Amino acid sequence: MTERRRFLAALALLALAPPIRAQHAGTSPAGMSPLPTVPPAPTLRLPDMDGKLVDLAAYRGKVVLVNFWATWCPPCRKEFPSLARVRKLFKPADFEVLAVNVGEDPDTVFSFAGSPDFPVLFDRDSQAMERWPVRGLPTTLVVDRQGRLALRAVGGREFDNPAITAQLKTLLK
Repeated sequence: MTERRRFLAALALLALAPPIRAQHAGTSPAGMSPLPTVPPAPTLRLPDMDGKLVDLAAYRGKVVLVNFWATWCPPCRKEFPSLARVRKLFKPADFEVLAVNVGEDPDTVFSFAGSPDFPVLFDRDSQAMERWPVRGLPTTLVVDRQGRLALRAVGGREFDNPAITAQLKTLLK
């Protein structure tokens, strides 16, 4: 088995693990966990479905929800529609969703996602994911207006859930 396949298999096992529960301070099963520190977001510059490079730095001044996912991941597939719903709740000038597909080709992703209303980026070699604090798929991180990591969710979520939208509204103030 190649190293990449081993890595993706390990991620699949993590994705199937039970979600992190509220016993940890500051977490909610429906919400996102604040990060203990607020570090700068790592670099994220990847091609989209049209092959155009998308750079997270271009979104400075907005709150950006960055979702790392794959089509083979059941919780990823379940939460994917909620990414479009949460994006519609906020002004495009203030909020964006970036869905970072890990390890798959555009044809596979297009057959699952079609043409979503938000950018889908391709991390074919998992290099971007390795720079981010990803703990399995799906992992979602929220970058604040200053370009810092503010929130994280490991495991599937419904991103239009009131607990999460309240957290996003706080960051948008």
